[in-house]
Amino acid sequence: MNAPQTDEAVRVAYDEVANTYADRFRTTEPELPPELAMVEHFASLLTGDRRVLDAGCGAGRMLPLLAELGCVAEGVDLSPEMVRRARADHPEFATQVASITDLPFDDASFDGVFSWYSTIHGDDAALTSAMSEFRRVLRPGGVVLVAFQSGTGVQDVSQAYRRHGHDVVLVRYRRSVDQVAGALRAVGLGEVARLERQAAAHERDAQAVVVATSTLAHW
Repeated sequence: MNAPQTDEAVRVAYDEVANTYADRFRTTEPELPPELAMVEHFASLLTGDRRVLDAGCGAGRMLPLLAELGCVAEGVDLSPEMVRRARADHPEFATQVASITDLPFDDASFDGVFSWYSTIHGDDAALTSAMSEFRRVLRPGGVVLVAFQSGTGVQDVSQAYRRHGHDVVLVRYRRSVDQVAGALRAVGLGEVARLERQAAAHERDAQAVVVATSTLAHW
């Protein structure tokens, strides 16, 4: 890929596929028990009011799970159409349109930031910006979870949506667990747990989750 994928390109693609995606994945259909266990571990580490930002919430399918685990959850997503579906399907949760690289919240607003495959469409510079924003809005002692496809290289995922009648252009960036853990560490978040597993029969890539926490005073 010659140029980084822009926020606008990602927004256009997800606006186009929002209804198809939301209708197909209403809850945790794609997840396996290991990933769900990492979500439970993330929730178990939270303190304070347990206010959690689902950063890149899509149509909001993970918000009820976070609530079941005792989180006070709300979400942001880059795609207005995804947020429209989140509000329609999960009206009990506050959701708004925003980029994970420019969050509309004050410093130290959340006890946890939950990034469920929301950094996968940005290049390394976008990843760094997102991690900095996660750290900025996190309270001292707060917890971050980042889930992603592990591996290397840029993968064109447009065809998966074209099979459902959507003419979109969309790529995702695969990263190693060490790379993501390093990006978290660079902004002052220390790794406390990681998961990496091979692709299941219905998946193209290996899957990974990193959980990190802030043990230092807010910078």
